[in-house]
Amino acid sequence: MDRPLSAAPAPEATSFGWTRATDAGLTFRRIANADLAFLARVYASTRAEELAALDWPDEQKAAFLEQQFQAQHAHYQQYYPDADWLVTMRGGEDIGRLYLERWPSQHRIIDIAFLPAHRGHGLGAALLRDLLDEAAIAGKAVSIHVEKFNPAMRLYRRLGFKTEEDKGVYDLMRWTAAPASPRTGDHANTA
Repeated sequence: MDRPLSAAPAPEATSFGWTRATDAGLTFRRIANADLAFLARVYASTRAEELAALDWPDEQKAAFLEQQFQAQHAHYQQYYPDADWLVTMRGGEDIGRLYLERWPSQHRIIDIAFLPAHRGHGLGAALLRDLLDEAAIAGKAVSIHVEKFNPAMRLYRRLGFKTEEDKGVYDLMRWTAAPASPRTGDHANTA
């Protein structure tokens, strides 16, 4: 069952202290019921290439995508109840979504997606680097499920994510901060 989303006006946009994302012009706000149509459009945009190969009428594709979005949304709300559910904005325009759960042992990126016009411009890389920095400061790993043929897989690997488990269509990927190297002068004098 879905947790009810806020019916109140959307809260003020914030940067969450993510400096690279801020420098790229990104801000974020918590999702509300009024955002569901936009979030469904973001979801549909991530499946467009996959559905292009199907010989279905446009109405059938739209109905399928709506059903899949509703199922995904309900699943996420049920299994990640304490997540940050965020609309990503740039210049006041809604351009994507970020769902992030912070568990005691790790941070889980549940979903990160941009509308097609905003992909490939470094926005995702900036945001992901901020999320990795946040987790490293907290001493935590970051995990995400990534479809095997998702073009963003190259970015995740470049940032240091490693496949931890093959989940069929998805890989469970994990990033772990490099151990801090000791600084000169921090060693006790043993002489």
